[in-house]
Amino acid sequence: MRQRGSGLRDTIFTQLVKMLYFPFMQMPDRVILTECPRDAMQGWPRQIPTEKKIRYLNLLMRVGFDVIDFGSFVSPKVVPQMADTDEVLQALQKREGTALLAIVVNERGAERAMAYPQIDLLGFPFSLSETFQWRNAHQTMTQALEQVKHIQALVRGTAKQLLVYLSMGFGNPYGDPYHEDWVSAWIDKLAGLGIRYFALADTVAVAHPDLIRRIFNRVLPAFPELEIGAHFHVTPANWRQNVEAAFESGCRRFDAALGGYGGCPMAADQLTGNLATEQLMQYLDSQSVALSIHREWLQKAQQMLAELFV
Repeated sequence: MRQRGSGLRDTIFTQLVKMLYFPFMQMPDRVILTECPRDAMQGWPRQIPTEKKIRYLNLLMRVGFDVIDFGSFVSPKVVPQMADTDEVLQALQKREGTALLAIVVNERGAERAMAYPQIDLLGFPFSLSETFQWRNAHQTMTQALEQVKHIQALVRGTAKQLLVYLSMGFGNPYGDPYHEDWVSAWIDKLAGLGIRYFALADTVAVAHPDLIRRIFNRVLPAFPELEIGAHFHVTPANWRQNVEAAFESGCRRFDAALGGYGGCPMAADQLTGNLATEQLMQYLDSQSVALSIHREWLQKAQQMLAELFV
C-alpha cells in the first residue's frame, strides 16, 4: 500500500525531472517558444556562409528560446542550404534551458542526428497530403509512417525525443482529400508508438481561425498527456487571427522565425513566410504572457538578419 503523501512526492519528483532533462516540455501557464532559423534559411536562394550561420545561431542561444530548430540532416542536393549542418552544430555554444531540434526525413538522417548528444529533438515532417509527402521527402504516406516507426525505435530509451509535424494539417493546395478528423486520428495512431511531441503545421497558410479553433479544441482535451503545438506559415493578413485562435483554444507551444523569413521550398511556388517571432511576442505581450526572453540579445539577433538574408 502506498504511504500517505507519496502521490504528492511522485508528482513533485516528476516535475523536477521534466525541468532538468526536458526544459522544452510544456508546464502550466507557460508558452513554449521554438525559434526556427532552419525554416527561415532553407529556401533562401543565395547560400548563407557557414560562419554567419554559426554567429547567428549562437546569438539565438543567448536569447532564451525554449527550442531552436537549427538545421536538418537531409540530402544536400535537395536542400543545399543545409549541407553544412554538421559543421554548424559542432560550433554551437549550447546553453542550459534551450533544446536543439534537428529535422530528419528518413532513418539515415536520424542516425546522423543520433550521433550528436547536444541534439534533444528530432523533427519529422509527416504530411496529411499524399502529394506533399512525396514532394517533400519522396515518400508515400505509408513509407513515411514506416520511417517514423524506425526513428521512434532509435530514440526510445535515449535522452532524445521525436517530434512529428503534421504537415498540411489544416488542408492543402493540391486538391488532395482532407478532413479535420484526420488530425486527431493520426495523433492517436502516432501516440500509440510512444511519440509525445506534435506540431500542427499550416504549411502553405490555408488555415482559418474557425478550423484552428475546432482542431485545437478537439485534440488538446483529447490528449492531455501530449505536447501539441502550432507551426504556422502566415500572410500579413492572417497571422494575428490564427495565433489568437490557437492561443484562445489552449495552445501553448508556438514556432516562429525572426523576421518572418522562410517557408518550405517544396510546398508551393510562391512561398508564404513563417510566423514572425516579433509578431508572436507582440501578441503574447498583449496577453500578459511572461516570457523568459533576453530582449537585448534578441535585438542583436534581429540586427544580424540583414547580414544573412541578402
